[in-house]
Order: sequence, then structure tokens, then C-alpha cells
Amino acid sequence: MLHNMNAFPPLLSFMAILLFVAIKTSTHGSAEITEGSHGKRVIGAIIDSSSRIGKEQKVALQMAVEDFYEVSNQSLLLQIEDSHGEPIRAAIDFVKSHQVQVILGPQTWEEALLVANIGNKNHIPILSFADATPNWAIEQWPFLVQATPNQHLQMNAVAAIVQSWEWHQVTVIYEDTDSSTNGVMPHLTDALTEAGPLVYFEKVKKMKMMENSYVWITTNPMTSLVHSINASSFSSMQGIIGVKSYFPENEPRFKDFYLKFCKRFGLKHPEEKNHEPGIFAVQAYDAIWTVCLAMIERNELGQELLQTILLSDFQGLSGRIHFGHDQKLAPGQVFQIINMMGKSYRELGFWSSKLGFSETITNNSTYKSSMEHLGQVIWPGGPMYNPRGWTTSNTANPLRIGVPTRSLFESYVNVVYHDLLGNNISFGGFAIDLFEATVKQLPFYLPYDFFPFDGTYDALVEQVYLKKFDAVVGDVAIVANRYKHAEFTHPYTESGLVMIVPVQSKTCNKASLFLKPFTKAMWVLIGAINVYNGFVVWLIERHHWPMLKGSALNQMLTLLCLSFTTLFSLKGEKLHSSLSRMAMLAWLFVALVIMQTYTANLTSILTVQQLEPTVDDIETLQNSNAIVGYSSASFVGKYLVEVLRFNPKNIKTYTSPDEYARDLENREIEAVFLEVPVAKLFLARYCKGFTIAGPVYKVGGFGFAFQKGSPLLPSIIEALLKVLESGKLRELENNMIASQECREVESDDEIPSLSPNSFLNYMETNVGDNKTLEPWERSGSIEESSMEELQTQCTTLLLKFRHVHGLAEL
Repeated sequence: MLHNMNAFPPLLSFMAILLFVAIKTSTHGSAEITEGSHGKRVIGAIIDSSSRIGKEQKVALQMAVEDFYEVSNQSLLLQIEDSHGEPIRAAIDFVKSHQVQVILGPQTWEEALLVANIGNKNHIPILSFADATPNWAIEQWPFLVQATPNQHLQMNAVAAIVQSWEWHQVTVIYEDTDSSTNGVMPHLTDALTEAGPLVYFEKVKKMKMMENSYVWITTNPMTSLVHSINASSFSSMQGIIGVKSYFPENEPRFKDFYLKFCKRFGLKHPEEKNHEPGIFAVQAYDAIWTVCLAMIERNELGQELLQTILLSDFQGLSGRIHFGHDQKLAPGQVFQIINMMGKSYRELGFWSSKLGFSETITNNSTYKSSMEHLGQVIWPGGPMYNPRGWTTSNTANPLRIGVPTRSLFESYVNVVYHDLLGNNISFGGFAIDLFEATVKQLPFYLPYDFFPFDGTYDALVEQVYLKKFDAVVGDVAIVANRYKHAEFTHPYTESGLVMIVPVQSKTCNKASLFLKPFTKAMWVLIGAINVYNGFVVWLIERHHWPMLKGSALNQMLTLLCLSFTTLFSLKGEKLHSSLSRMAMLAWLFVALVIMQTYTANLTSILTVQQLEPTVDDIETLQNSNAIVGYSSASFVGKYLVEVLRFNPKNIKTYTSPDEYARDLENREIEAVFLEVPVAKLFLARYCKGFTIAGPVYKVGGFGFAFQKGSPLLPSIIEALLKVLESGKLRELENNMIASQECREVESDDEIPSLSPNSFLNYMETNVGDNKTLEPWERSGSIEESSMEELQTQCTTLLLKFRHVHGLAEL
């Protein structure tokens, strides 16, 4: 059922009201409106007339009844009772003495539940002014209706403010009215309501919690009363951000209501300095209109009247009035953001659900996700910068920081005991220096003390969870399992886990060193060129040399020998043809390049050690049941078993890098697994004999651990990033690695050297022995002088070859 206030004629003037209505004030403060012979409809209202909220509600309720009569000419009777802390008494009096058809109020849902029980028994709708009625209460008392918007969206507005300034921890001060305890919280809202927010914030100011770095955000129950605070009292509330319900103050109806309200409120309550209406007055006014429209729509009571109320849909002073399926007024979608400053407050802008922050509420408004776009905010203490939202005291207890004593390298963390009792302990190393550099980047003073911890790194992080340490500084890896107990900064080292293995020489067959400078294909090509060159010389010179004549076998053997002798012994005067001289010239140039290249490659092999890892991957280790090692205090052992699937029997623990190196040299273990930053130090110390093999396994790097939800963590992370960006981290890391003195490791793999086997292999392959010449001797077809010359040439070939390649010394 739809109702529209705009459908009624304009409000009559005050003179016209005197002609049609007579207002009587009863001993209970009721306002009776009668008309001729029309029947009476009675509305009851329970308020607390001693509070500012109650005072505003009473004036607004009376104005609403009068205004409704002006536009509808309907007779209504409004009975207002002061609860005096006993709303049940007022409700019983309404039912028995005044036969009310609807009851408005009270202000809190605890009181509303008491009244709802009476309304439920007598089938009287109860329109509560509470803004947080639990759903179970409405299910238990179906005649209970929440006549004010649910404020859960207001919490979204608060969250948006917090996110705008990147605050990470919020302390909530609230009314714990659903608790059975008798602590201070249940009385906080009552105290604020009775004495005003001033009392509370005066105490806060005395506690020095209204200074720099603090932030206060107030919500509707408190912020909506700001207009009633004395201007001189704002000094204790400077910098507070407030969130309050929004209602269109520029509408003509509200302006008319505003003027009338201020005038009447000033006459009835001259003790109040500010006469402006707040949201509580506007909500009370709309509640009366809701009931009145429903009562004149259908002349029914009880359940029928309740259903008509729930079907209400009209435009009130506070906005659109309609109820949801939960019998609660639809939540407000817009909230106003204010900032306490000077002797009043400044309206910063608005927050709209699903839209964000804006400076105005119009069709052309620009919305932003951050409150920063609303302009400069005055914070507690008056700073112009964005406050952290928390602070530390110079007299506060220093942070207790745990430091591991089982670090594999003292360069990372070094804990030194200067006496047997442990009263004089010093802390050093890369991680300590980095943390101290990070603290220097903080914009506030942070006291701290280091404490040694002799245990595993998992147990150390768990101490943070047990509140024995506030933080942990050291070579602590960031792994998922440790997040159960603490939160970490960003990693300040490279992340990953690597495998360290011994190295071995790539040149294992020393007998074949002479063949190593060239590939097999190159050796075949050189031989083919030699044979081809000998064939060309033989073909051209065979008619000029007697030794090149004879049987086919003799000529073939002579050609093969000639292939090598022409390179070293044939001189220009012995070559009779210019063609053969040209062929020899080209071949001599190519041979020179080949010999120099061969010499350079052989020299490189003999002088430069070429190494390779003994193991290439973990599959080889696993298939051979090889023993591997890791640091006993780290998480690596669990990772090897659960992730890399190593047999626990094949894993050995270590406590020092020297033990690693010794067992790797002796091949008691085949590999060790280290985090990347530790592996760098290990390889810097043992610069020869070991290398990284296989892939890098992704795990977290090193970081600082803090308690979960620690307000320090965001500031520490920001300070750590400043250290990283300034180059200080790289400087510390380079100094740490440079401090590692290289220790050579004895190895069985010596630099490859030539041996007699190497010569023997070469000679057997390329030169041969005297048996090669036996066929010529047996043939008897070659003259003795020619044979002697040929042998001389072959011998000269070998001597020159040795001389060219510098093998005479060997």
C-alpha cells in the first residue's frame, strides 16, 4: 500500500489550526487532537525526557500529530509517557488506562523487548526506536517493528574510512548490552547519553590519547548528538571523525520542519544551548506519520494494522520509508562524514553504499573509493600528515625480540656469550644489522631488547604465538607452516632451496688428451685434406720422381706417406711443376691455421680446469639411495621428506658448514640442501670443489616475524622497503659475502696433464711403427737411396711435429 505525503494539500497556517483543532496537554504529557464526532485513535509513545534524545523526540512527536491533522483532518490522540527507567510500567498503563492501538519506543532494544512482550500478548504493534534489534527477537515477538534504519551499513562506512588511510588495527569501543557481565562496557553508552560525549573525551584527553598519531571515529549514536554539544566543549574533541545518518536538509519540507522545531524546542527547553533537530527527532516524526497513514488507510487493529504499517512506502523527512521482510526500516544508503574542529564541526562529505565517498549528493557527484579526496582532515593533535592510528610510549616496555643461536653461519646471526652466567651477551651479524637499519627508518622511537633462543626455528617462531617474544630477528625462512604462529615482513633475501654437490673434472680419459683439441669430424677432415694434397702432388710430380713410380701398391703407400712429408720436408726446388707449388702454398697456409688452433686448444685443456657436478638431479640421488644433509635447526628436513620424497633414513643433520664440506669431500654424503642465501655464503667460503646442481625449489626467503595483528608490522615493512631501495641491504650483503675467506678443498681431480700414454695413443693412431715400411722392403722395387730418404722424411715429420707443439719437454 502506497502513501505519499505530497498528495496532501499544503500545510495550513497557524491561525487555521486554531480554528480546527484544540490541543490539550494531560498530566502525562499527552497531546489530544479531536474533531467533531469522529472516533479517537490512540497512539502511545515511551521516551526518556531527561535526555537530549528524549527531548527532541517529544517535540517531534507532537509536531507530527499536529501536522498530520492539518493535512488529513483526522482525530488522533497521542499519549507520551516518561519511562523513568521502567518501560514496562508505562506500557501496562497504556494498555489498561488508555487503550492505545500502537506504541512507539523505547530507544534501546533491551527496553523494546520488554515492551514487545506486552504488545505481543495484546496484539498491539510496537514501533521501536532502537537501531539494532536482533532478528530472533522479531521472530519471537512478531508485533515488534524496528522504526529506525538498521545501521549495519554504517560499519561499512567506518571500514571504508579505515581503508582510506591504510590503518591495520582498530580498537572498537561499544556497548556490550548482550553480556551478563557487570563490566564498564554495558554502561558506556548510558554514560555518554546522560552526560554527553564530552565526559568521555575529557577523560581520553587527560589520558593523552587525543594527541598525535591517535585517530577517533564515532558512529551515529554519538555523532548525531554533536549538534547539541556546547561550543566551548569542543576543545576535548578536536580531530574526531564522525559518521552520522544523512537526511536531505535542503528539502522544503525539512526546512519548514526545522524552523518550527527550533522555535518550539527553544520555548520548551530554554536550558539547551542548541535548538536544532537531529536524526532522532526526524525519525520520531516519520514514525508518527507511518502509524497515522496506516490507521486512516484501514480502520483495523491488531494484526491488520501491523500488516498495513509494514506495507508503508512514502517519502519522509529522513528519506524513503519502507520496511523489509525482517520488519525493520530499510537501512540508510548514505552517511555524512564530519570532522570536529574549532568550536564546531566541518562537513567533509558523504559515503554512499556501493559508490564510495563524494563531496556532495547530487546526480552529478563524483565518487571515489578513498576518503582522501574529501579534503584536508584535522586530526587529534593537529598534524597535517596521515596518522598511524596508534603510538608507542617512550616509557613502554621494550620489545622482546628472539634471536636464534643455531644459525649455520655466524655472518648471518652471531650470538656471543661473554660470561658463563649469560649476563653479558652481544648480538651481531647481517640480520641484526639489517633490523637495526630498519628501525632507524621508523618515524617513531621503538625500544627493543634481544634475547637468545637455543632451539629450532619452528620452536622460535612459536614463541611469538605464545607471547614470550614480540618478534623474531634472524635467518628465519618464511614458510606457510609458520604463519599459524606469526606474521612476517616481506622477504629481505632471495627465496629458494638449492642442492650443493661436489664437482669433478670433465676430462677423465687422459690417454686421449691429444685428440681433445679437435672433434672426430675435424680429425677426419684433416686426414682427408692431407691425403688429397698428397694425391695432387703425386699426380703432378710422378713423371719427375723415380720414387713415385713402380707397382700400384708401392705408389699407394708412397702417396700416403707423401701426404704427410710434403707438409714438412718438400722444398720448392724439388717440386718441378708450378701447379704442385701452388697446391702446396695453399695447403701450407691451411696447415698453419690448423696447427696454431690445435696448439691453443691443447694449451687450454692442459691449463684450465673444466668441472662438472657429480650429481645433476635429485632423481639420481633417490635412485641410488644416496645420503644427503641439511641444517638440523631449519625446516629443510621436513621439506625433503614431505615434498621431495627422500627416505628419512638417507637424511643426515648438520650444525656447521665445516661438517658439510668435510663429508662432501669424503663422499660420506652426496649433496646438501641449503636456502639460497645460505648457499651463497657456503660457496663463498668453499669457493673450489662445490657447485649448485639441479633446479631452485620455491620456498620463502628470510624475514622478520611479528605477533599476529601487530600494529608495528606495516611500519616495519615500509621501513624495510626503504632500506632495500636505499641500497643499504645490498651493501650489507656484499660485506657479508666478502668477509668469507675462500678455503680450498682437496680434490682427487687434478688438472689434466700429458703422460706417456697420451703420446703412445697419438703415435699409434697417426704415426705407426717401422712395420709400415715392410711392404716396400719386401717388394724390392724401390731403390735403397729412395727408401732411406723416405725414412728420413718420416722421422723429420715426427721431430718437427713435436717441436711445433712444444712436446720436446714432455
